[in-house]
This record gives sequence, C-alpha cells and structure tokens, in this order.
Amino acid sequence: MKKNLRRIIGILMIILAISCIAYIGYYEYQKKQNENIYTEVQEQVKEDKNKVNKTGKTAPEEEYVSPVDFESLRQSNADIYAWIEIPETNINYPIVQKADDDSYYLNHTIEGKEGYPGAIYTESLNAKDFSDYNTVVYGHNMKDGSMFQGLHAYEDSQYLEKHPYVYIYTPTEKIMYKIFACIVYSNAHILNSYDFSDAYQRQLYLDSVFGSRNMRNSIDESVSVGTDDNILTLSTCISGEPNNRYIVEAVRVDE
Repeated sequence: MKKNLRRIIGILMIILAISCIAYIGYYEYQKKQNENIYTEVQEQVKEDKNKVNKTGKTAPEEEYVSPVDFESLRQSNADIYAWIEIPETNINYPIVQKADDDSYYLNHTIEGKEGYPGAIYTESLNAKDFSDYNTVVYGHNMKDGSMFQGLHAYEDSQYLEKHPYVYIYTPTEKIMYKIFACIVYSNAHILNSYDFSDAYQRQLYLDSVFGSRNMRNSIDESVSVGTDDNILTLSTCISGEPNNRYIVEAVRVDE
C-alpha cells in the first residue's frame, strides 16, 4: 500500500515538474514573440527615418515631415499616437493610450497580445498633444533590457551627461526634452497626487523631485525648469522595491 502511494506521489511530482517546465517554456516563448513585434516596428521606423533624411525638410520654415509613418502604425492599432526615442539607447518605441482602460497596456502589446512586455503608454489623464504641464509615460522594467529598463542606466550620472535628450515624435511635430533629474521616487500616482493646473502644486512637485535623496539619483542642476514649462516624466518600477519607482524627468526645450 505504501509502495503504491509512493509511486503515485512520484508520478504526480513528475507530472507537476513537466507542467511547470512547459508553462515556463511557453511563457518565455510568448514573451519573445511579443518582443519581436517591437523589433519589427522599430526596423520599419528606422527605414522611414532614413527616407525622411533623404527627402524630408531641409530648412526650418519647411513643413514638418514625421519620420514615423503613423498612418501605417495606426492601421494595426489606432491607440498609437506618438513615438519616444532616447538616442543611442534601447528606448525607441511607440506610445499608446487606451481611452477606456488605463491599465490595458500594462499587460498587452501594441498588437493587443496579452502578456509581457506590455507597451509604453500614457493614461487618459494626459492629453495626446503633450500640452499638459506633466505628461507621465509608463513602461515595464524588463530583465532583458527592453522597454523602460534602460532608464536605470541613468543611476550613473555620467550616463546622463552622454544621453541628456529625449525626443517625442507625433504626426504633427517633433518635441525635444532635456533631462534634469533621474531619481528614486515614491509609488504614489503622480497625476492623482498633484493638481498640475495650479502653479503652487507644480512647484510642490518640482520640490519633491529635487528634494529626493538617494545614492541612485542623478540631477543636472544646470537645466532650468519652472512652473511655466512642460515636463515629461518617464516612469518604471524598481525590482524588489514595490513602494518605489524610478523616474526620469525632462523639460521641453527648443531645438
């Protein structure tokens, strides 16, 4: 009887182990397939940029020509409305916004496939034209270095010196931002914590950013930023620190 029981338990353990291995294998396969979606889109945008560089505008007064083919991208997903790039880094992605579900792109790709790595996205609290005082852009901290994992490189102040600019492309304009702070911040929902329509609240937020103290912070005090500017907040999680997030703050500047 005991021998049969041990045999049954052994068989069940083997089945459980095989099931776990199969699940992990499928999860990794699905994640890789989802990541390939972004690789394909990035390659297409790279080709589009090369075309614009050859045939696009050559003088400031000429009409803006977006290096990103938004019309083509929107055929696959109408939620795509902008593109973010930090030159010479892995951050080079479309930005999406789901009007009726702010958490949708936490676990859906730009093609609507469920699972990691999700997408780079903003919430419906932010306007899509980046006219808000503070536009908050979210992305996962992926172990393979994709999505917004690259933001953690700014924990080294020398990295900030070499990669100080963030570019946002929309169908109608190119927006340049200069990074002024890369900090460990609380996990509080920024857009719900501050009323950015009020100048006093804007200053409170800036004070909270510059008042942050952490060995992983990088601050460029030479960059001027105030309550009349437009700022961009790039936000990602920190492994093992559920109460904190790593944010990169940048202010809109003229090219």
